[in-house]
Amino acid sequence: MFESARATILHADLDAFYASVEQRDDPRLRGLPVIVGGGVVLAASYEARAFGVRTAMGGGQARRLCPQAVVVPPRMAAYTEASRAVFALFRDTTPLVEGLSIDEAFLDVGGLREIAGTPEEIAVRLRRRVREEAGLPITVGVARTKFLAKVASGVGKPDGLLVVRPDRELEFLHPLPVGRLWGVGPITAARLGGLGVRTVGDVAALPEPVLVSVLGRSSGRHLHALALGRDPRAVTPGVRRRSMGAQRALGRRPRTPEELDVIALGLVDRLTGRLRKARRVSRTVTLRLRFADYTRATRSRSLPQATAETDAILRAVRRLLGDALPLIGARGITLLGVALGGLHDDAAVQLALPLEGEVPHGALDPALDAVHARFGRSALSRAVLLGQADAQETPLLDEP
Repeated sequence: MFESARATILHADLDAFYASVEQRDDPRLRGLPVIVGGGVVLAASYEARAFGVRTAMGGGQARRLCPQAVVVPPRMAAYTEASRAVFALFRDTTPLVEGLSIDEAFLDVGGLREIAGTPEEIAVRLRRRVREEAGLPITVGVARTKFLAKVASGVGKPDGLLVVRPDRELEFLHPLPVGRLWGVGPITAARLGGLGVRTVGDVAALPEPVLVSVLGRSSGRHLHALALGRDPRAVTPGVRRRSMGAQRALGRRPRTPEELDVIALGLVDRLTGRLRKARRVSRTVTLRLRFADYTRATRSRSLPQATAETDAILRAVRRLLGDALPLIGARGITLLGVALGGLHDDAAVQLALPLEGEVPHGALDPALDAVHARFGRSALSRAVLLGQADAQETPLLDEP
């Protein structure tokens, strides 16, 4: 059998990651319902999820659903350290690791059969090592394609292992709800529901032109291919990040424009620091919004010059946010995010020279970066950011 016909791709996904780290580090929390984050739920242990608590839920609602829950503040440094330890185990398993976010990755183990055993045996060992060496539960899906491996890990949660045999793929996939398909959110699911489509099998049974007419050419063709188990993408390690982002969950209380401006400033300040540390520049700025009615919107702006300067990127974000204020006022807002795209190495971009007599922009940035590198971000901050909670990082497109 050719290697491409075997189930050789692993999708490894840490279970309730932030909450699991808290339970690992404080034995008193083990077996208890744990909520990370007070105003908004950043993560919930499976014990809390059993009561209906979910990520991004307002803290008040979560405590009403599970009054016995233990609420702990987020510790981003601890989560980053735990992620690095787990990714080291991934890379010790195979050099072909493609990180999706801080807590999940694809691994290609197709070339290891002679030296490490079958993919299932490799997955068993990986789960054991993550449990023993990192102290965390992890679920692994094993399949022929990346899409099926990710679906398998979702179905196998929590703390499980699920192998999808190539000759049983559609038997496994088609009974699942349509929301298991990548790209199907509440709005798309509602459109499909209008056609009587409830399962992945229902999508597969529809002619592709019908899906295209309802969802558009790109989405229709994409979902039809996934519903038939088609996903030709390979695991691609070492790809530099094409974008980076951070977001802040806001709860459901109304926010003034001044509050939103401070939150946007904090996000931009953190992101541009990361850009400069990685010696990268961005050309595209995107504002991400989630409203109180659960709908979402994005607004983007291309910069005249790729940059990592805080002030230049902040000006673009403020313009986007100002344009979106009427929509926010009408719908309310529960999440604000900023993403920086079109990333390039700073050495590959020709920087604009200042005009004669002009003071170069961004002169403050290197000084702030030096202080943060030596003493930590809390040593020096903008006055308006004092007391602000850390941003919740969005999933990244490469390894952490």
